[in-house]
Amino acid sequence: MTKLEFAIAWRYLRSRRGSRLLSLISVIAIGGVIVGVSALIVIIGVMNGLQSDLRDKILIGSPDIRVLTYGEDMAMSGWQKERDRVRRMKPAVVAVSPFVHSQAIISSGHQYKEGVFFMGIEPDEPGLNPVTRIRTTARAGNFTFGTTDGKRRGVVLGIRLAERLNVTPGIDTVTMLSAGNGKMDPVTGAPLPHMERFEVTGIFETGMYEYDDHYVFMSLASAQQLAELGDAVTGLEVLTRTRADAPTTARAIEDTLGFPYRTEDWQAQNSSLFHALKLEKFGMTFILLLIVLVAAFNIVSTLTMVVTDKTREIGILRAMGMPARSIRRIFFAQGVVIGIVGTLAGLMLGLFASVVIDRYKLIALDPSVYFIDHLPVATQALDVAMIVLASLLIAALATLYPSRQAARLFPVEAIRHE
Repeated sequence: MTKLEFAIAWRYLRSRRGSRLLSLISVIAIGGVIVGVSALIVIIGVMNGLQSDLRDKILIGSPDIRVLTYGEDMAMSGWQKERDRVRRMKPAVVAVSPFVHSQAIISSGHQYKEGVFFMGIEPDEPGLNPVTRIRTTARAGNFTFGTTDGKRRGVVLGIRLAERLNVTPGIDTVTMLSAGNGKMDPVTGAPLPHMERFEVTGIFETGMYEYDDHYVFMSLASAQQLAELGDAVTGLEVLTRTRADAPTTARAIEDTLGFPYRTEDWQAQNSSLFHALKLEKFGMTFILLLIVLVAAFNIVSTLTMVVTDKTREIGILRAMGMPARSIRRIFFAQGVVIGIVGTLAGLMLGLFASVVIDRYKLIALDPSVYFIDHLPVATQALDVAMIVLASLLIAALATLYPSRQAARLFPVEAIRHE
């Protein structure tokens, strides 16, 4: 593009009467691009923030990988050998720990009883490399599960569950009733339950409803006794270097251990939820992209009005020898200028709004309903780059029809135009 072509394009964008300000229709077209780009950046940042926050809350008590086994009893015997084999898969594997996961009925001595999930994990002690961050959520007590008799017969309850049971760490006890190992009463044919009493030694709060409302953590030995598993466990929990490595490492563990062992990475454990979040993000992106498309129509209408208003000038330029391709480039330049100015302004506005909303927590939420106290915003460079490129591409495509119409004007008819 020559300096003459760009100078003419800039002149057509400006107001009449020698003003250097942009014309009103140019400002409106740029404003549409600004609104579309900034809205996309903020909303996609909000979706990323919600997804990241929810993922962190879910994974606070879930490992990167779970190693399980096939079979009716869903129990892993001789797990120590398999644990050692997985531990040797360094540097992909950072830590490995056995766990027990089952269900029981809990009561604190009152008439109220309810079903809960109980997790048996290794007690917190010096030198332990924890697989999950659940131990960091203790609000009262800790995850050592130590009791007054010097044993590890304590349990740590979710805060909502503890409130319903009205229990206090170090004071109250709870009774838990499980189905045991599946033994049946020979007379009635009903499962024979197994009951254990535990001392409440702690309360945790993750901010995730499922954990805080339905989970009880205890030592691995206590969980094995309650579930009547003997020395067996439900499976192994694995911590990887990064969560992105989990799927690859999970396949490698399956190949190493072979049948009857299987693995589930953190995405597979919560696949329906994360797929729903991705679909929601895609839907929001598509809907908000329509705003940019509306801005593109503003560019089309702006350039079409300029072509109509400058028909005689275009005819004079053609009569003076300016080729049709130069006329096309003039109007292409106008659309590109509108797109670049609007996109850059929208980019700065969107990033500024995202930082302000997240840092100063401008949009407050009720934590008892949403489990977060404000609307989080997590802006990702890839998303921003895609938004900017999409905006510029749409703005460039919007110039094709008006620039083509301008280039097709015949000089004589254009000069005679009134």
